[in-house]
Amino acid sequence: MEPEMEDKTLELMNTSGMDPQNGVDDMSPKKNTVLKLTNGPVVGSRKRPSEGNYEKEKEHCIALFDQWSEADQVEFVERLISRMCHYQHGHINSYLKPMLQRDFITALPAQGLDHIAENILSFLDARSLCSAELVCKEWQRVISEGMLWKKLIERMVRTDPLWKGLSERHQWEKYLFKNRTSEVPPNSYYHSLYPKIIQDIETIEANWRCGRHNLQRIQCRSENSKGVYCLQYDDDKIISGLRDNSIKIWDKQTLECLKILTGHTGSVLCLQYDERVIVTGSSDSTVRVWEVTTGEVLNTLIHHNEAVLHLRFANGLMVTCSKDRSIAVWDMASPTDISLRRVLVGHRAAVNVVDFDDKYIVSASGDRTIKVWSTSTCEFVRTLNGHKRGIACLQYRDRLVVSGSSDNTIRLWDIECGACLRVLEGHEELVRCIRFDNKRIVSGAYDGKIKVWDLQAALDPRAPASTLCLRTLVEHSGRVFRLQFDEFQIISSSHDDTILIWDFLNVSTNGQSEGRSPSRTYTYISR
Repeated sequence: MEPEMEDKTLELMNTSGMDPQNGVDDMSPKKNTVLKLTNGPVVGSRKRPSEGNYEKEKEHCIALFDQWSEADQVEFVERLISRMCHYQHGHINSYLKPMLQRDFITALPAQGLDHIAENILSFLDARSLCSAELVCKEWQRVISEGMLWKKLIERMVRTDPLWKGLSERHQWEKYLFKNRTSEVPPNSYYHSLYPKIIQDIETIEANWRCGRHNLQRIQCRSENSKGVYCLQYDDDKIISGLRDNSIKIWDKQTLECLKILTGHTGSVLCLQYDERVIVTGSSDSTVRVWEVTTGEVLNTLIHHNEAVLHLRFANGLMVTCSKDRSIAVWDMASPTDISLRRVLVGHRAAVNVVDFDDKYIVSASGDRTIKVWSTSTCEFVRTLNGHKRGIACLQYRDRLVVSGSSDNTIRLWDIECGACLRVLEGHEELVRCIRFDNKRIVSGAYDGKIKVWDLQAALDPRAPASTLCLRTLVEHSGRVFRLQFDEFQIISSSHDDTILIWDFLNVSTNGQSEGRSPSRTYTYISR
């Protein structure tokens, strides 16, 4: 045993009344000791009375401590703490904890840095912002004067289409994205607005799940029309392509026909428009470009040998596909300057649908395959196999491709590896049209039904197949040819010559059965 430890051991034995020579306890009551058990060596210590020397020694130690550098002071304290027991560590920790806490939200405004405090709190979500308001009056003041509830709502409107749509439809967008003026309500307005928005969102989601909707119907019949093959809409209008060779433009609010474009000599099978032009494809084998506002024909492209079944355009590029089994890739410098870049050949039957982004062009055919091509080089990349019969529709975004087939199924694919992620079954006839967003897949089929599917569940291999179809909507009396949807509505067209608007936002529940709502019908009779 080391001498120092031996001395301490002897001291412990002596103070506890034990004879160091024979180990016999001295039971004499004259010694009063306190034993402390620590995580380190056993230490025996007496409760000593306060001595005058302690104060002098303490002041001397503090004086020396003050003369040292910060690094030396830290090293000394570390060594000092290492010699203490667990109880002492706990006492020091309790002493240090409040010293280490800083209310920076309160401290920053005192230094004239309100904007930094506001910026820090602006990253909080709604639940955390509610809690922050309850911390103290100063935090509440920073949140109120910083208009942080307004900023939270603005952040949601910028990043979430559902919030953006609600802001436009419920007219509170006019109070957003404005500097502090007399027109801007106080922070309390936005604080009370937030839970109302959440309630609206929950109601809309419940309406989708339960199939509750208001229905509006446009009758497109003319003397020789047999159906509405394609459509696209925005907040102001619906543009539809009909079997009677015409394009009809409808006012989305009044549902009245605003304009009829004629020129095709065959059925209008596909269309797409932007703020400048409408591009249409027809069974007359041509592609026509129309001016949106005037309806004037700006260009006619004659390339395909048979019906143009589908087309897409974006960012100066257009892709068309045809019953002639080919895909044409076009450069669109302007509506009047469109040139053929490349023809893609590989399908063994009619190419029914195309979609593309900056990376891939995706095509689907009656030959039961989906083919992937490089957008930049137009070179073939891979084939997706799995459908048992021809493929009628698809949509492609990011890594996901969703396709519908005459085998009555819908398949989800990973475009990068070509794997089929899920097969959705439920339609009784050919799946003719399909669209998806971040939450849902909506499909329409020749059985006259529209089905709403849970996309996130469909991508989860653990989700039972029985839970994937959220709702089946039955209003069309004929084949569903085309549909488009957003967070609030589905707009669909059919062989029954109608366009239906399924509104999940403005739902009247007065005495209506689930999934069915009163409709208003508008009929256009061509002259």
